[in-house]
Amino acid sequence: MNERKKTRQIKVGAVPVGGDAPVVVQSMTNTDTRDVAATVAQVSRLEAAGCEIIRVAVLDLEAALAIRAIRAQIRIPLIADIHFDSRLAVAAMENGAQGIRINPGNIGGPDKLARVVAAAKQHSVPIRVGVNSGSVEKDILARHGHPTPAALVESGLRNIRRLEELDFYEIKVSLKSSDVLTTIESYRLLAGQCEYPLHLGVTEAGGLIAGTVKSSVALGILLSEGIGDTLRISLTRDPVEEIRVAYELLRALRIRERGPELISCPTCGRCQVDLFSLAEKVEQYVQNIEVPLKIAVMGCVVNGPGEAKEADLGVAGGHGVGIIFKKGKLYKKVPEAELLATFLAELDRLVEEKRRG
Repeated sequence: MNERKKTRQIKVGAVPVGGDAPVVVQSMTNTDTRDVAATVAQVSRLEAAGCEIIRVAVLDLEAALAIRAIRAQIRIPLIADIHFDSRLAVAAMENGAQGIRINPGNIGGPDKLARVVAAAKQHSVPIRVGVNSGSVEKDILARHGHPTPAALVESGLRNIRRLEELDFYEIKVSLKSSDVLTTIESYRLLAGQCEYPLHLGVTEAGGLIAGTVKSSVALGILLSEGIGDTLRISLTRDPVEEIRVAYELLRALRIRERGPELISCPTCGRCQVDLFSLAEKVEQYVQNIEVPLKIAVMGCVVNGPGEAKEADLGVAGGHGVGIIFKKGKLYKKVPEAELLATFLAELDRLVEEKRRG
């Protein structure tokens, strides 16, 4: 792991981004922002999963106005995602958005950008310069031929300069592509030319499997090189899954740890229990536990405790009977029908012990 690149620190609401602040986990709602109840319900689930900043799409004035009611019912900072219409950016900030994401080059020209920046200064709102491979300016594309890493960086720096010329520096930047190698090289190039905090992501990454793999490869490489201050794992799934993947990625790199680490064996011919179902039920149960623990779900009472001897608490199935173990040592034997319930009760006790210190 390389030492993390020090960037200029900004604040999104009360959450610091950049500098020596922890890498921040973000997501975006997929509800209709105008539906306040549905949006708040989704944000509440994301908060419980560990989301630290949430972004919402602002398609029209009604959505911008809804931000006020949403903000009143959530705990984490809210960023408004704006395309093309400067009026929506201003309205979103007037109604409580604590950050906005725009592409300064397509917000309607210098005068409209100046109005957006004036509102951002008035409301102490940072701006994310969001460049995607599909939004690179035509003249830049003409020089580079297609959205190369150099083209994305040129677009990003141009849009940063537009804000700096308006004496605005509360900026973070993203350069997103659906291509993993383009994403990696783009951020590498930008990190050497920019002091602003970087928001990492692979856009249009795909569903759970493809999106997790592509995002983990791109963001894992960048984070291991010390690049990145916030991240979003983009998945065509329930956004709560994005938060789960994000924390597993950060845990794997030993950057941040939240909640239990679940280890489980892939099964083999010795397995005599429905381990897939058991592991899935345990995985779902621990999602909203914040205490860091190592939990093991193993398929074999013969090898399971030894293979998972570092686990704080583990369970291993057998033929009609299972065992619960702690740090590789047998704790109790349990009939298979009672195994899950007994294990979860022991987990609850362990979590409470850890919370009490």
